[in-house]
Amino acid sequence: MRIDIITVVPDLLKSPFEASIMQRSIAKGLVDVQFHNLRDYTDTNYKQVDDYQFGGGAGMVMQIEPIDKCISKLKSERDYDEVIYMTPDGETLDQGMANTISLKGNIIILCGHYKGVDQRVRDHFITKEISIGDYVLSGGELGALILCDAVIRLIPGVLGNETSALTDSFQDGLLAPPIYTRPAEYKGWKVPEILTSGNTPKIEEWREEQAYQRTKERRPDLLDE
Repeated sequence: MRIDIITVVPDLLKSPFEASIMQRSIAKGLVDVQFHNLRDYTDTNYKQVDDYQFGGGAGMVMQIEPIDKCISKLKSERDYDEVIYMTPDGETLDQGMANTISLKGNIIILCGHYKGVDQRVRDHFITKEISIGDYVLSGGELGALILCDAVIRLIPGVLGNETSALTDSFQDGLLAPPIYTRPAEYKGWKVPEILTSGNTPKIEEWREEQAYQRTKERRPDLLDE
């Protein structure tokens, strides 16, 4: 998978891709992440990529021209499955969406900034708009990082155990059950005996029951869905 991220603050994005799972996925050649500074696509003396709103109002708006130049250049080099815009009024990111995007080949992620982008960008270039929640950040960069992390970990070969991602919360519509590791007893707090029994069918049955109960208690809305 190739991910091209368009931003006005590329330095804000780079370090998370230099550690842990995302760094290993890049080192293995499973994903190629490229950052594109939008200011490189403007001819103004001050590398300006924003301007005042038509009709007045507070907040600057990202201009269409540098975004068009950047996206058009990328599209001239390869085909893209999605051009994603990170925005608070987009479709809320969930596990199902992450699963779907992880199957794509090449995607572009445009990070909004300031008040947002000229609506014509959304009308003519964007194929999918994504939000990470009902709140507003300074820009779409942190949202893009969350999207990338959620997607990259699902790519085959990224995680050491191929089944790990399949047992995460939300994959089957439920929250994940409680998990434990050694020691089996600590300060008198014991691991449920079933988990040390070696009876795999019974363990799976216990986990399913626990997942259901935890979902019922904490996220009953998932059961309604």
